[in-house]
Amino acid sequence: MKNEYRPLNLFSLFGVEMLKIRRSGIFWILLIPAVMMWLPSAMNANVNFLVNPFDISPEHNYFIQGYMGLAWFMIPAMLIVCTVLLSQTEIRSRGLVKCLTLPVSTAKLCLAKFLVTIVLAAVQLVLSIATYYGSALLASKLYAYDFLLPLSYVCRCASLIYLAAVPAAAIYWMLSILIRTPIFSAGLGLASIVPSVLMLNTEIWYSYPPDYPFYILMTEYGRIAPDVFGAEIQLIPMLPIGICVTVFSLAIACARYGTAERNSDSL
Repeated sequence: MKNEYRPLNLFSLFGVEMLKIRRSGIFWILLIPAVMMWLPSAMNANVNFLVNPFDISPEHNYFIQGYMGLAWFMIPAMLIVCTVLLSQTEIRSRGLVKCLTLPVSTAKLCLAKFLVTIVLAAVQLVLSIATYYGSALLASKLYAYDFLLPLSYVCRCASLIYLAAVPAAAIYWMLSILIRTPIFSAGLGLASIVPSVLMLNTEIWYSYPPDYPFYILMTEYGRIAPDVFGAEIQLIPMLPIGICVTVFSLAIACARYGTAERNSDSL
């Protein structure tokens, strides 16, 4: 009886990819930024008692100010580093060359790796919430004031911020596929973070997906202090444009994934 190879489905490939990073140090990349953002916030939590023109409670100000650094820089930077590492792992070990000899769809393999990036973002979401509560508890003890916000509120805000980062994650994954030199891929991705705040203040902010996480945070800021920012999330046109950018970026990534390896084998 002949052995029949059955192509692995997307979820099977996703499971394999998760096993590959199980013993890697990538999870430290997720933990360190969260600690770096929240520990200084706890040590300097007394600044939240200063009188501000928007009359925001210290605990809300503590949360918003802490997540500003995450939404603007740390979340995009984490996505950039993770996508570059996942892409370069296969190149360095020639793992993709070996996969091309198997009945495995490169498009499915590409999507499986992107799903790993999304899972890593979810892990950092959980870590950011945990480190927020750890720092808020420390700040509460240091300054004899309750900085803790309800878990439902924190989880809702943090989840929306990370969900808004999906289109940017697709863009960074596409860049890691198109630009095989890691320093250029990471450099271009990091450079894209800088204009996000500037774009947020323009009328076409929705055309620049890297500013979506910061936009979500600012709408929450506006809900607490209406004079700061608009309190309503403008799903139109943000949602359709975000979906289109995600699909377009993943389509290009899937089409180009493994192209260099296939061309080198054909020579």
